[in-house]
Amino acid sequence: MRVIVKVKPGASFNKIIQIDSNQFEIFTTASAVKGKANKAVIEILAEFFDVAPSRISLVKGAKTKQKTFEIN
Repeated sequence: MRVIVKVKPGASFNKIIQIDSNQFEIFTTASAVKGKANKAVIEILAEFFDVAPSRISLVKGAKTKQKTFEIN
């Protein structure tokens, strides 16, 4: 399954909001430096979908706020 995520790094809390069946908005306390926010988003998605973080991969948008993740 592919999901589209809009990331808000540097927030004061971690939160996931489901906008559509495959679209999410994620707030994370991690900063957007050296992939920290991407790793945090993977952890948040893993918890939300109840899968291991290793089953989630970043497909598109490594350096943008709009990202696409593949969940196996």
